[in-house]
Amino acid sequence: MTSAGEKQHYALVLVKNLFEHLPSNMTVGLLYDIGCQLEHSCHKWKLLDDGILSRLKFGISVFHAYGHQWPCQIIYHPHKCVGFGLSDGEGCEWLWSSLKVLIPILQVSGVRINLCIA
Repeated sequence: MTSAGEKQHYALVLVKNLFEHLPSNMTVGLLYDIGCQLEHSCHKWKLLDDGILSRLKFGISVFHAYGHQWPCQIIYHPHKCVGFGLSDGEGCEWLWSSLKVLIPILQVSGVRINLCIA
């Protein structure tokens, strides 16, 4: 990544590839930090086929939902959307947080030759 900000095209490529491997009757719930903007872009610019959009339910992870405007929270908060249950959308953050203790162990060091010249 060379610049700041969310890049919607990364999410779109993942969604398109996911739907290539799913049965045609399966519905997917997508919790994304900017799920509201992604859904708006998909409808406005026809970024995803209607066949995919009809089977895709957008939401915002709980942590990010409170940073959005009130109407957005009502529509996209996972606890307000049918099908998400009690999911908070922070599973990846929990995973990375639990794995951070491994970072020092798995850090790769370069080969160094120390020469002592007396």
